Order: sequence, then C-alpha cells, then structure tokens
Amino acid sequence: MNQALSEQGALIAIQGAGCQSCVKKIKHALAPLTDADKVSVDLQQQTVSIDAAVDIPAALEAIRQLGYPAELKEDKQNEENAAGGHCELSAAEPDTVSEQDAAPQDASQPSKSQTGAIQLNITGAKCAACVSKIEQALQNVPGVASAAMNFADRTAAVEGDADTDALIQAVEQAGYGATLATDDAADQEAKEKAEQVYYKQLLQNMWLALGLGVPLMAWGLLGGEMMVQTGLSQFAWLAVGLITLAVMAKSGGHFYTGAWKAFKNHSANMDTLIATGTGAAWLYSMAVAALPQAVPEMARHVYFEASAMIIGLINLGLALEVRARGKTSQAIKRLLDLQPKTARVIRDGDEKDIPIENVRKGDLLRVRPGEKIAVDGEVRDGKSLVDESMLTGEPIPVEKKQGDKVSAGALNKTGSMTYVAVKVGKDTALAQIIAMVKKAQNAKPPLGRLADKISAVFVPVVLIIAVIAALAWFNFGPDPRIAHMLVAATTVLIIACPCALGLATPMSVMVGVGKAAEAGVLIRNGGALQQAGELATLVLDKTGTITEGKPSVLEIQAVDGRDQTELLRLAASLEKASEHPLGMAIVESAREQSLTLSDPVDFQSESGQGVTGVIDGVTVLLGNRRWMETNHIDAGPLTEAADKLAEQAATPLFMATDGALAGVIAVADKIKSDSREAIARLRERGLRVIMLTGDVKRSAEAIAKQVGVDEVIAEVLPEDKARVIRDLRQKAAQGELVGMVGDGVNDAPALAEADVGFAIGTGTDVAIESADITLMRGSLHGLADAIEVSRATVRNIKQNLFGAFVYNALGIPVAAGLLYPVLGVLMSPVLAGAAMSMSSVTVVSNANRLRLFKSSAQHKQEEKAA
Repeated sequence: MNQALSEQGALIAIQGAGCQSCVKKIKHALAPLTDADKVSVDLQQQTVSIDAAVDIPAALEAIRQLGYPAELKEDKQNEENAAGGHCELSAAEPDTVSEQDAAPQDASQPSKSQTGAIQLNITGAKCAACVSKIEQALQNVPGVASAAMNFADRTAAVEGDADTDALIQAVEQAGYGATLATDDAADQEAKEKAEQVYYKQLLQNMWLALGLGVPLMAWGLLGGEMMVQTGLSQFAWLAVGLITLAVMAKSGGHFYTGAWKAFKNHSANMDTLIATGTGAAWLYSMAVAALPQAVPEMARHVYFEASAMIIGLINLGLALEVRARGKTSQAIKRLLDLQPKTARVIRDGDEKDIPIENVRKGDLLRVRPGEKIAVDGEVRDGKSLVDESMLTGEPIPVEKKQGDKVSAGALNKTGSMTYVAVKVGKDTALAQIIAMVKKAQNAKPPLGRLADKISAVFVPVVLIIAVIAALAWFNFGPDPRIAHMLVAATTVLIIACPCALGLATPMSVMVGVGKAAEAGVLIRNGGALQQAGELATLVLDKTGTITEGKPSVLEIQAVDGRDQTELLRLAASLEKASEHPLGMAIVESAREQSLTLSDPVDFQSESGQGVTGVIDGVTVLLGNRRWMETNHIDAGPLTEAADKLAEQAATPLFMATDGALAGVIAVADKIKSDSREAIARLRERGLRVIMLTGDVKRSAEAIAKQVGVDEVIAEVLPEDKARVIRDLRQKAAQGELVGMVGDGVNDAPALAEADVGFAIGTGTDVAIESADITLMRGSLHGLADAIEVSRATVRNIKQNLFGAFVYNALGIPVAAGLLYPVLGVLMSPVLAGAAMSMSSVTVVSNANRLRLFKSSAQHKQEEKAA
C-alpha cells in the first residue's frame, strides 16, 4: 500500500487526546501539511479524519511528535480505489487496522479518557532535574501518550494506555519511588501525614548538623585554631572529622543516597551537588588532618564546620519549603472537605447513616438542615435553601424543591429534604471538579517550558563550572591555591539551586488554579491559564451568556384580524418538541394559557432560519425574515412592527399559514442583572468585547447598547460562528488572542476554534467539553475573575522565574570567585548553603502570596462595606 501521498485524505487512529487543547494542537501540527479546515478530531473514537490531500507519513510523524501515538487506520484514496475493485489494503496492514479498530471497543479506554490520566504519587524527587528524568522514564513505557510531573505536588499524570505496574516500575528503575494515587481524600490524608513525618525528620537533621557546625564555626570566628599545625591538633581534628562523618551520615544521609541513585542511573540532581560539595570539603579536611605534611603549610585549613553547617542549613531550607508547600494545595483540601463522610439513607422505611462509599445509585437519602448533600441527586420531597457557593462561587443560596437537582458538597441551609441518588462516587460533579482542578494544577503553561529545558541540563553544567573554577584557582589563583580551589568549587556546587527553577512555575499554577476554583472557574490546562490573561478580544454569545437564556413571549401581532390566541396555538404546536429557547418560550406561553396543542406533521427545521410543518391541516411557517423570503412569503406588511419590537431588544418571529403572512411573535430574553457591570470590568481590563448572535440586527443592537459591548455581529447562522472566530483570529494583530464565551451546542465549534474557549456552567455538556475554561456560575463576573486570576498567576510565575534565574546567574559567578580580583573576597560555602536554602523558600513564599489574591469585584465590595 502506498502511504506516501493520499489525494483523498486519511483516517488516523490516535491515543491520549482528551480535550479541545489536544484537538487544537493536532490541527495546528497538521496545518502545514493539508487544508486545516478539512481536519477533524473525534475525541470519543480517538481518530483524526483528514478530508484533503495529505502526506500520510508526515502527518503521522507530526502527530507523534506531539506525544500522541498515531497509526494509519484508513487511506481514503486507496479505500476509494478498493471500492472500484482494486484492493490491496487487507494484504498490506491487516494487523494495524485490526488493532486500531479494536481499541475504541476496549471498555477501559473511555474510562481513562473521562478521568483524564493515571495519577502517581512520586517520592525521592529533589529538584527539577529529577522531574525531567522521571518524565522521560514514564514516556518510554509503551502506551504512554504523555507524562507530566508536578514537582510542587510530587505527583505525575500519565495519559495513554499504559499498564500501571509498568509505570511504577519505570519510575523505580529511574531511582525514585511511585505509588498509584487512588482515593482522593484518603490519598490526600496519607500525603499530609507523610509530609508531617518528613518535616519533623528534616528539623531533627537540621538540629543535629547545626549542633556540630555552629560550635565549630564559633571556634574559628573567636580565634580558635582551624589549621593542623601540631600533633595534638592533628589528633583533635581527626576526632572532629570522624564525628562530622557520623553527623553527615545521620543528617545528610538522604543527600548521599539520592546522589548514589542518580549516579547509578547515569544522571545528576541536587543531591549530587550537595554530596559532591560537602564530601569534597570533608575529604580534603581529613586528608589535611591525616597527612598534613602532604599539603603546603598555608593550605592546612580544615572545613569540617562547612560540611556540617551546609547540611544543617539545607535541611532547614527543605523543612521551610515543605511547610510552605502544604499551603499551596489548600484549594484541593477545601474541595475534599466538602465531601461528607456519611449519608443518611432510607431503606425499607428505616433511616440510618452509612459510609458515603456504600451509597448506591437510586438510593433514597435524607438531608437535614445544616448538613451537606452527600451525592448528586434529584429532590423527591421537601423544600429548602441550598448554599452551592463552594461549587459555583455564587454566594446567594438557591431554593430547591421537588424535581430540582442537588449536588454533592452543597450545604442544606433551612428545610429537610429527601432526594434520590443520581450520581455517586467519582461520577458526582464535586468529584469531577476535584479531578479537573488536580489535573489543571499538574499542567505546565508554555511559560514554564524554558525553565524545564534549563533544569534538565542544569546540574551537569554546574559540575562543569565547578571544575573550571577549581582549575582556574589552581593554575592562576594566589596561595594557598589548593584551599582556594576547594572553597571555590565547593561554593559553586552548593550555591547552585535547581530547586528554585523547578518550583517557580508549578507552585504558582497550583495556587492560581486553586484560587480560580474558589471563584467558580474551572481551568482545564496550563495553556488556557496563561492565554486567558493575554486575550485582546472577547466574543460573547448572546443567548444564555449575556441574557438569562429563558426568553418569554412579549407580544403577538396578527394581520387581517386573525386571532392571536390561535396563532399562538399553531406556533406552539409546531414548536412542541423544540429545544430551542425561543421555541420553548412559545410553548411555555401557550401552556400558561392552557391551550390545547396538536402534533405537527411533516415537521422540518432549517438551522438559523425557522421551522415548518402541518398543524391540523394548516401549513405553518415560523422563523426570521430570511425564512419568509426563502419560502416566498412577503413579510412587508409587518416589517415596521417587527423593527419596533426589535428596538425593544425582542426577537420578532414571522409566522405564515398556508402560504400567507399571518403575524409576528416577539420573544424577549431578559438580560442578566450583572452583565453590564461584568462587561464594564472586561473593558476596563483593556479587552475589546464583541457580541455574536443569530438575532436580527436591530434587536442585537438594542441589547448591545444596554450592556455596553464594543461591537455587534448579528444575524450569524450557528454553523458560521466558528468561521467568525477564525476570521477575527486571522485579522488580529500579531500576538493578539481571541476568546469565545458560549453555552450551547451550537457554540461548541466556535469555542474550540477560539484561542481560549469559555463555557457557561449552566449550558450544555457539549459546550463545557469543548471549552478550555468552565464558569460554574452563570454570571459573566466569573469571566472577569478568570482573566484577573490568569494575569496574577502569570505575573507571579514571571517573578519566580526572574528571581530563580537572577539568583543562579549572579550567585554562581560570585561563588566561583568573580569578586575576588576586585574586593579580595571569596564567598564561604556556609553562606552559599544558606543562600541556596533561602532561594527555594523565597519562590514558594512568593507563590503563596497568590493565596491573598482578590478580584476587582471583591475589592469594590470591601470598599463599599468600609
């Protein structure tokens, strides 16, 4: 089979694509190879369909380079030829096609796709160099589409179809530990306990090492002899050296063990630097104490205090880092705390409390005032106010009554209710939100990629610099050259800190995603987190986004004295099965008037124009002016009336019966109470706000004027919304990004086309699945909050990266002795150890500042309250 070039396109089976961000990456990768408009990605079937000429091997390679395993499933050109009787396909690649056909049938595949990824808890990772090592080990496991480790959270997320045991084994072979992260609450609790034990152990190590190092240093500073000059001092320093060795083994054993594991795996990490630096200082000092005559008299200085102090200070820095790091995951803790441990279930007439794990779908449960909803369900009996603020960010409690949906984790405020369990366990909205937040916290925004690349080669480069510095001091330095050489090399090894680089991005992402979740904003990936703050243009769908999405009939005007009630009955009968908000409004109005509706016959719908059908023998058309023109109906007699209704922000729907104009029905959708204020916030942030709608221009302009958008694009067919977004992106200046906000099925293509897609949480599942960011509450203030959180997070990441880069860029040259020719000063290794410890603590502390972030709306509320 010729796989080189197919004029008809190809169908490619992929693995590991789980969201619209993956879709965008695949489309962009294929854009240089074929017509991008002819490329579609089916996430459910895990296929890429190309309906244009394409170089198949190049397309497969482009997808694989993104990290998605890809195999040719169907060469459409050869398929076409085969249909004409020339078939070589089955003989060419029967196994490949068979395997890929079978893949979607595997029941485990959809499950993994829905949950996102396999989560592993990682132990033994000390710095950013470990991150790249672990990620590489995971990516080498067959079936892995992508692997990303969160250094801040010590977890790894693996996407694809890999075996869990193989993943754990790969991490262990790389010299680290790994366990499968199972139950979220139990896993979080176990991690917290392990962190507490680790924290106490680090403090004990610190006290022991400083207990030796501080007296030794004080001895030297107070004029005590630090040189080996006499036989007595030689004996004394040999004894001190052995004590130091014991302290190093007890307090710094984990550094030497980590360095040895890294050495066995042909890599180097932070432990390598510490072990090499402190080990060199101890070995040199022991050599001086054992054989003082072997070194020049001026170089008989011992540095036991440096080894002990460095280990003590770095243990202190790690302890502070562990303590500060625990605060970054408070958002997840708060979400996990929402989940009650027990539920009151009613079985066989008896009520009893059972563990939440034992609740089954279909169980009848009771929730009393002050208790939390245990699982997602539907109210069977009772009425109450329910606080859903931790889930949606909406502070006002919502009234729940029979038939209403309730979500796990929401707080029942007033009355007692019974409800039927609809979703339990990991299917509840709360569980899915937790999973989404954890996945987003593991994501790496593009901004952090430079740090990752540098971190991967950081330790080997520092080792080379230390050797160069030592050689320079040995060959060109003043006496005592050997002592200067040792001090400079040791200081370079100790002051270099890959931890700060490794922590700079994930720490800020964890806090930023958590703050967004607290505001009811769910961010799916790191790219969206970064790009949301870089948007220059924001396109808002009208219905359900700016407006309530619950239109009602405002007015009916009939021609030739026709009966308005009969027109409403005919229109409602035609729209009886409609799910369109305007059609549902007409049906609702008819039901309010207790009209008897008939079943439509020969019903037809034209997207974006209108519907037609036969009601009780009468042919009825209902739709916009274009729909009338298409069906050769003269809408002229009602044009002026329709325009006046449109100026009131209503949508006029023309109606015709048996080929003659019958009337116009005006349907109005109420604007959300806070849309104008939220749009003003967006414009204050410098965004150009556009309203996109299929409504008639006059109606759209009337609404636009009320809410204060910059521009209106009206009378757009649903299928054209994605094209409008594409045009805006093409016309945008270099670097300017376009975002889209929508809530309906017809918004999904536009959401996927935008640089960042925002879905209103009250919208359809399709829109939410297509979006990069989901706003859990219906208010557009969530949109402004998301953009402000994004900007604050990116600013925080830049501060961290700047600090980490500057620290290493200045610290390493100074440690190597750059200031010695000018000031005659050579940095002490002890000072380097203190600086190294504080660099990581500084990054973590700066990231934690994000926890104090408040949106502009919160600031205004506080100012009003004051």
